Amino acid sequence: MSLITLLDSHLAYGDRPLLDGAQLSVRAGERVGLIGRNGTGKSTLLRVIAGLAQLDDGELQRRDSMRITFVEQEPLLPDSPTLRESLLERAALEPNAAHLHADERERWRMEARLTEFMQRFGLDPAFESMLPVLTLPAGMTMADPVAAKMAADTFAGVAHAGPVIYSDYATTANPIFLLDGGRSTWALVSIPNPDYGPGLHVEGHVEPAVAAAVPAGVQFRMTGFAKMLSNAGPNASNLLKGMVFGACLALVTLVLVYGSPIAILPILMAIPTICVTFLGVLAMTYVANVSYFVNYMVVLLSLGIGIDFSLIVVVRWREEREKGLSNEEAVVAAIQHAGRAVMLSGLTAAAGLLSLAVLPVPFLRSVGYGSTLIPFVAVCVAVTLLPVCLAVLGPALDKFSLWRRSSTIYSSGWERWARFILRHQWKAAIVGTAVVLITTVPVLGMKTGEPLISSLSQVGPAAEAFHQLQANGIPSGLDFPIYVMTHGGAEAVEQARAIAQETTGVYAVIAPDNPSFRKGNDALLTVIPKAEGSLAEGKAIVSGLRAALSGLPGGPADVGGATAEDISFTDAVYGAFPLLLAVVSLVTFCILVYSLRSIVLAVKAVVLNVVSLGSAFGFMVFFWQYGHGSAWIYGVPATDAIRAWIPTVVFASLFGISMDYEVFVLARMREEYDRTGSTREAIVNGIARTGRLVTCAALILMVTFLALSIDPNQLVRISSTTLAVGVIMDAIIIRSLLVPALVSLMGRWNWWMPAGLTRYLPAPSSGH
Repeated sequence: MSLITLLDSHLAYGDRPLLDGAQLSVRAGERVGLIGRNGTGKSTLLRVIAGLAQLDDGELQRRDSMRITFVEQEPLLPDSPTLRESLLERAALEPNAAHLHADERERWRMEARLTEFMQRFGLDPAFESMLPVLTLPAGMTMADPVAAKMAADTFAGVAHAGPVIYSDYATTANPIFLLDGGRSTWALVSIPNPDYGPGLHVEGHVEPAVAAAVPAGVQFRMTGFAKMLSNAGPNASNLLKGMVFGACLALVTLVLVYGSPIAILPILMAIPTICVTFLGVLAMTYVANVSYFVNYMVVLLSLGIGIDFSLIVVVRWREEREKGLSNEEAVVAAIQHAGRAVMLSGLTAAAGLLSLAVLPVPFLRSVGYGSTLIPFVAVCVAVTLLPVCLAVLGPALDKFSLWRRSSTIYSSGWERWARFILRHQWKAAIVGTAVVLITTVPVLGMKTGEPLISSLSQVGPAAEAFHQLQANGIPSGLDFPIYVMTHGGAEAVEQARAIAQETTGVYAVIAPDNPSFRKGNDALLTVIPKAEGSLAEGKAIVSGLRAALSGLPGGPADVGGATAEDISFTDAVYGAFPLLLAVVSLVTFCILVYSLRSIVLAVKAVVLNVVSLGSAFGFMVFFWQYGHGSAWIYGVPATDAIRAWIPTVVFASLFGISMDYEVFVLARMREEYDRTGSTREAIVNGIARTGRLVTCAALILMVTFLALSIDPNQLVRISSTTLAVGVIMDAIIIRSLLVPALVSLMGRWNWWMPAGLTRYLPAPSSGH
C-alpha cells in the first residue's frame, strides 16, 4: 500500500515530498493509505487538515490548489531516485508554484529529510541520543569473549523498549566503544520522537529495558543530554514542590500587602484553576497531540494568573464595601467592574498564548492551544466560584485587618509618586527609555540552539558516566550525532564513510552492517562531531558534510541530526515570527481599542509592551547564555545558546501577562478621565488606585515563577526566571515610570478616537 503523508504544509508520497502543483500517478486499483505526521490513520489526518483540505473520491485538494490526482497509468515508484527531483522541477514549472521562495523550498527539503529518516529507519534525527555505559566486573575486559557477549546481550535488551536502533562494539567492532582499556563499554541508542506516534514514551522505557538485562556484577549508568537535563519531561515531585512553595510565597505577599485573612481566598481560587486546567489538558490529549511542556506551562502560569485574576475581584469587592454597600451589593458591583477587567485580561493573555498556533511547528502549536486553557479557566473561576465564596465567607475573612482599610485601596505613596512623575515627565520618560534600551542590548547577541553539555547538571550518575566518556577522548558532540543516509548501496556507504572521516571537525563515523541500518539501497551512518551543535564549528560540520557528500552513487546523501534540524527549526520559527508578532499585536490592539475607547492609548500600550519584552530577553541572554550570575545562583555555567523554542514561548506568555497590567492601569486612568475630564487627575488617581494592586500582582507572579526554578530542569529554569524578570521589570519600569510619563506628555491626544467608531464602543463605565 502506498502512503501519502501530511507534512504540515505539504504532502509526501512514500518517503518523497510533493510540492504545490505536483501530480502523482499510481497504479490502477492500487490502495492508497493516508497517514498523519504521528503515524496514525486516516481519521487523524482528516482532523489535522480540517478546514484546510477536502477529500473527495480519491482526490486530496488544498485551497491553494495542491492536487493529487489518481489515474490509471504507471507510477513513479517511491524508490526511484529521480522522483524527488522530477517533482521539484515540475513544481517549479507549475504556475501555482510561483509563490514558493527558496527558503520555503529548503525548509520543505529539510522536512522531507526528517520524514525519510523516520520512515526508513524509525528514528527522529532531531532527538538527542541515549548513551548507556557499562563497567565490567573486576578482572574482566572486553577482550574476554565472555565479557564481550555479556555486554552485547545487555545492550540488545534495549529492543524491549520499543522501536529503537543502537550501535555498540558488538555491531561495529569499532574501538571507539571501548573505554578504560576495555574495562568499560557504551552504546549509542537512537529513538523515534517520544512525544507521539510509535515512539510515544519510548524514551522512558530505554533505561529500564537495559537495566533489566544487566547481569550481576556489572555497573550500569545511563547518560546523555536528556538524562543530564533531568529527563527533560515534567517531574511530578518538582512540580508539586514548586506549586506549594510558590503558593506559600504568594500568601505571605498578600498578607503583608493587604493585612487580612481574606488574602487566603485568591490562593484557594488557584487550586480549582490548576486542577480544572490539568483536566482540560488531559481531555485535549484524546483529540490532539499535546506536548509534555504544556504541563509545565500550566504550573508556570495558572498559579500566578489564577491568584492575580481573583485578587482583582477581591480588591474591588473591598473597595465597594468601603463605600457602604452591603455584602451582596458589593459582590455584584465587583463582578460588574472588576469582572469585566478580568475577562479583558484573560482575552489578552489568551491572545498571546494562542499566537503560537500560527508557527509552522506542531510542538509550539500544541503549547499554544493547550496553554490557552489557563487564562480561560482562571477567568471562569474568578467570575463564578469566587463571587459565591465572597458572598458566603467574605465578611468573616475580612473582619480583621493589620492596616488601615483605606490604605489597601487608595495609596498616598503611589499618589505622591504620580505627582512626582508629572513634575519630571521628560526626565522620567528618558530614564525609563534608557533603562529599557540598556537592558535590551544583550538580545543582539542571542544565539539559539542546544545548550552546551557543560551547562547541564555535572553531578550524579549521568554526569559521571558522561565525564567517563570524555576522559577517554570522546568529544561532547557525541550526544548530538549527525546522521547521514546514503542511497547507493554498499559502494555509497564506503565512499560516504571515507569522505565523512576526512571532513574537518569529524571525530568518528559509525556504519553498522545490519538490517537496522541498511534498508535496500539506503544505509544509515552515524557521524560523531568534535564540536557541539550550538557552536559555529558544529554547524560548519553539517554544512561541510552536505557539500562533501553531494556526489555519491545513488544521489546526494541526506544529512540530518539535532544540529541540522535545529537550523531548520530556527528558520521555520523565526521566519514566521513577524507573523506571530503581527497577529498578537493586532488582536491585542483591537481588544484595547474596544476597552479603552482610544486609538492612541491602544497603540502606545502595544508598542510599550513589545519594547518591554526586550528587557526580559536581555536578561535571558546576559544571565543564562553568557552565564553572568547563573553559575553563582544556580551552579549552571554559560549555556552559550538558548533552546530555539524558549524565546517564542516566553514571548507569547509574557506578552499577554504584562498587557494585563497595562489594562489595569490605563482602564482606571480612562475611568478617572471620564469622571474628571482632567488628564493629570486621571494619571494621579489611576496610579494611586492601581499602583498597589499592580505591584502586588507582579510580586505574586514573580515569586510563583521563581519558585518553579527550584526544578533542576534547565529549560524550566530559563523560562521561569525570564518570566519573573520580565513581569517585575514591566511593573516597575513600564507601568510605574514610562506609562504615566508618556500619558502626561501626550495630554488630550491620549483620548482621541474617530467619531465614526465611537458608536460601536461600550459606554463609559463608572468603575474599574
